[in-house]
Amino acid sequence: MVLRSRADLAMRRLLLVPGGPRTVGDEAAQRMFSFSILLSGLRCLLSYVIFPIVTPALGVATGVGPAIGIPIAVLALFFDVVGLRRFWKADHRWRWGMTVIYVAVMALVSALLVGDIVDLAS
Repeated sequence: MVLRSRADLAMRRLLLVPGGPRTVGDEAAQRMFSFSILLSGLRCLLSYVIFPIVTPALGVATGVGPAIGIPIAVLALFFDVVGLRRFWKADHRWRWGMTVIYVAVMALVSALLVGDIVDLAS
């Protein structure tokens, strides 16, 4: 039986990670981290470079940012949660550090998502 801190137990409950032995390997958690961060980075690249700078300079696709940004943001947030859960399922030694990184990335993507929803609604 693995002894866990109260903080670990609370986080595992929040993420719906079952108790017991590891159910995911470290490599699977790291692969999912790479994929989810890539999606979040793509979302930021689209929001800050492609839509506001490149597409107007080319005279194409103006005003489509929110329509494309919203689904990518939702997908990125989904995979961020999946990736975070994998770190906890793997009982990875860096799970708390990765939690901080994931939460920061998710906060940025969420802010972009809210901005896109506001832009689309107005």
